[in-house]
Amino acid sequence: MSHLILVRHGQSEWNLENRFTGWVDVDLAPKGKLEACKSAELIKEQKLKIDYFFTSYQKRAINTLKLILNTLRIKDIDTIKAWQLNERHYGALTGLNKDEMKKKLGEETVHKFRRSFEKRPDKLNRNSPYHPINIEIYKSIPPENIPDTESLKDTYERVLPYFKKEIQSKLKDNKNILVSAHGNSIRAICKFLFNLDEKKIPLLEIPTGNPLMITFNSKNEITKCNYLDQERAKDLIAF
Repeated sequence: MSHLILVRHGQSEWNLENRFTGWVDVDLAPKGKLEACKSAELIKEQKLKIDYFFTSYQKRAINTLKLILNTLRIKDIDTIKAWQLNERHYGALTGLNKDEMKKKLGEETVHKFRRSFEKRPDKLNRNSPYHPINIEIYKSIPPENIPDTESLKDTYERVLPYFKKEIQSKLKDNKNILVSAHGNSIRAICKFLFNLDEKKIPLLEIPTGNPLMITFNSKNEITKCNYLDQERAKDLIAF
């Protein structure tokens, strides 16, 4: 038996401002820090020994994991950072207010940009300070791997090979794993694990700071799946 705990970072500063964030490296808002600590308390109640901790390159996910580890009183452990677990890149929408864009482009158009599987926003100009090539934490990533924009499909195709190689392989060895990541990278993992089609994946909501615990049997089949904070649980349409 193994367990996979997926945690979307706590509310970020740009979540609070209702802005498209993507690969911009913003930090947690005060509420997000509380959500991260609450996540840790809920995880602690499970009495699991967690063998591996994964996160993205982005500080809102990294700091969520740090707060979880601190609350769990886990020290001197290596965490694994992977840019492949980053949030989806929102292209030219990056930094813009979602409500303002709904007024400008129409609610249906913005919804398609956010949740359709294949639709990409326009590319973000590479001279923008919000472009990943101009953000220090991404200097170690080969430039050809840095996107100008992404669809959910692009995000899925970025996340999945890494997940299969580095995370699923460990689950098959009966290891317990915690991943602190983002709404769309977690959505991509859930698409794969629950075999969601392109019509269902846009309906899957991933709440901030609410651990999703997935239990696997010895055949690596899912036997149980639930959000640990039931008061803030979104409907898990897949299971």
